[in-house]
Amino acid sequence: MYNIFQAKVMIKILLDPKIFNEQKFGGISRYYTEMWSQLNEIKGIQIDCPLFYTENIHYQESPLFANSFQAKNSIFIKFSKIFRSYRPKKLKRKNTEKTIELLKKQQFDLFIPTYYDPYFIDHLKDKPFVLTVYDMIHELFPQYFRDDIVTVPNKKLLLEMATKIIAISNSTKNDILVLYPHVDASKIEVVHLAHAIKPELEIKLDLPQEYVLFIGNRGLYKNFTFFLKALAPVLKQNAQIHLLCAGGNPFTEEENQLISELNLEQQVIQQNFQDVELAIYYKKALFFVFPSEYEGFGIPVLESMACGCPVILANHSSFPEVAGEAAVYFELNNTADLTDKITLLLEDPKLRESYRLKGLEQAKKFNWKKTAMDCLNIYKKVL
Repeated sequence: MYNIFQAKVMIKILLDPKIFNEQKFGGISRYYTEMWSQLNEIKGIQIDCPLFYTENIHYQESPLFANSFQAKNSIFIKFSKIFRSYRPKKLKRKNTEKTIELLKKQQFDLFIPTYYDPYFIDHLKDKPFVLTVYDMIHELFPQYFRDDIVTVPNKKLLLEMATKIIAISNSTKNDILVLYPHVDASKIEVVHLAHAIKPELEIKLDLPQEYVLFIGNRGLYKNFTFFLKALAPVLKQNAQIHLLCAGGNPFTEEENQLISELNLEQQVIQQNFQDVELAIYYKKALFFVFPSEYEGFGIPVLESMACGCPVILANHSSFPEVAGEAAVYFELNNTADLTDKITLLLEDPKLRESYRLKGLEQAKKFNWKKTAMDCLNIYKKVL
């Protein structure tokens, strides 16, 4: 029964399910899961996201999942060979079909696309939409995305048409304006991301006694090969130290060949992990190195600092904005400089402790509740 004391719905948001179709895990789907979860708790906000099925880990591990179509119909989905209408592929298509149906009905105030797919434009009519831009990696490093011919023109179109644009860092906002100076700077606002890691959790894991940590994907602009070559002389002088690559799937043939050429087979290891285990990897590490050539924000930086793990970063893109004075910085793609910074932290426990404490304080400046409220204030401006 309707509660007469319940707050009247003031804002009806239609949230695009696209990213939950595309990502099993990742920063963008984590961002929208956290945003949705936070805004869902606010009276007067109604969020509709047509999501019948997703393999996304962040969504499945969130409070949102318990009341989802997928959770309530899990038995039919499990036996979808019998119940054919519940086949995952069919339900994923239904995610988009239902979104288009709701767009056509126009019973919402604001549309939020979750990636750079303009499929909704023809159905949006005069309703506003707010676009979040995570980075400009495709535009700045096209050599890594030669097979992707749609992201850049689609993003440009949506940047031009969006009612408002949220950039996840000042670095990203600046990149947008350098690349597309015709985009109105006044419609771009910066909202920083946050982290959802839980450092207090204690889980027993089989980890090396002493290790340097690398997290996530290693390909393309993540700069793993450069990092490994910079770390190699340090590992050779310290046989007890390991490089632990957490996540990112097993080493490729090319990576194994390089590890072999460097004679580091006994010191370089890769392990996949469950999301709930990630904090332990950070907490037990000597320090975390994030050698990426470019990041729009860099959630792992916050995760590491929140877990009391010192961080080494390249001094460029969004990193100084996120880490402030709480990280050790090296010159991008300068192998000797990174080797020196690694050696510096490895040989000075007091310095590591200093950066551990700085990181803990820096991480406190970011939280998902603040991120959600900042976004909500921007949503309200377009209505």
